[in-house]
Amino acid sequence: MQSPNPSGAQIDNVFRALGDPTRRAIIERLADSPVSVSELAAPFDMSLPAIYQHLQILRDAGLVQTVKAGRIRTCRLEVRILRRAEAWLFERRAIWEHRLDALTEHLARDKMRPGGRKSS
Repeated sequence: MQSPNPSGAQIDNVFRALGDPTRRAIIERLADSPVSVSELAAPFDMSLPAIYQHLQILRDAGLVQTVKAGRIRTCRLEVRILRRAEAWLFERRAIWEHRLDALTEHLARDKMRPGGRKSS
């Protein structure tokens, strides 16, 4: 089982996988419900092997799981991994908001200080 806090390599793999518009479209489609690979490939103007390559990258990142039942391979979204990426982004956003608030306060104090810069 993976830890709740993704490692640098895990998060890199997720964002690398999401960096491609075809893979993002696959993720969007799987957000609705699990679907077979052939159904998933239908709207794309590419070969089935190319779709499998995209799915492999998404599987390697932990974003998609596939299950084979007979001749049909079904894909489903691994929401837990997306939530981890979202949490990672949220943490970074909180850090930067804090830093920007501190900068705003510093600049406001600097304006009030005698001899501080005056705004034009």
